[in-house]
Amino acid sequence: MEIDRLRLIPMLSDSDPEILNRCIAENQIFSRKYAKGATVHRQHERCATADVVLSGSLVAYSLLESGSAVTLFEFKENGIIGANLIFGDSDTYPLNIYAVTSCVLLHMTKRAVEELLRGHNFVMHYIKSLSTNAQGMNRKITMLTQKTLHENLLDYFRQQAAFQGSSDVRLPISKKELADYLGVQRPSLFRELKKMKDDGLIDVSNRTIRILK
Repeated sequence: MEIDRLRLIPMLSDSDPEILNRCIAENQIFSRKYAKGATVHRQHERCATADVVLSGSLVAYSLLESGSAVTLFEFKENGIIGANLIFGDSDTYPLNIYAVTSCVLLHMTKRAVEELLRGHNFVMHYIKSLSTNAQGMNRKITMLTQKTLHENLLDYFRQQAAFQGSSDVRLPISKKELADYLGVQRPSLFRELKKMKDDGLIDVSNRTIRILK
């Protein structure tokens, strides 16, 4: 990994070049490509690096006893995986980390992170990542424990409508992935979608959802 490429990463843009060069030379910082569908980290595996997503998309998921997967968190470009684990007393992954698309990760060992934390810019990005991850997990916990499937679907469709700027929402994921994201079985999702359509709340056409109310 060349230092010029590292300096293009926002959290490393102001880092000391001497530290970066030393970490690269000692293989304390390195990048790796992962194919779509790869399990990047397995549940209960020891967290040895903090990983910056340079490209692609990943999710943290847990397998239920029923065999279905519940997606608990998403990691996209510039997100950090393992920031909350590498310095923890319990440093194992509580969830599986899966590549939704092909992706490239920048891996930084604990030693490298310790050195980089001397820089204010890196510290602020690191803290922001910890906060973002915690907020995302809190939202997911609320969704899984306090809201009905009906409420969660409406929230998701409205969020996507705001993001896409249209009441006709093109689902960015398949219905199977949506069921996993919401922590329900596919038949339950399909039943609720049909009920919402029958109630005149939405119209469904393949992966396009039109919000009617």
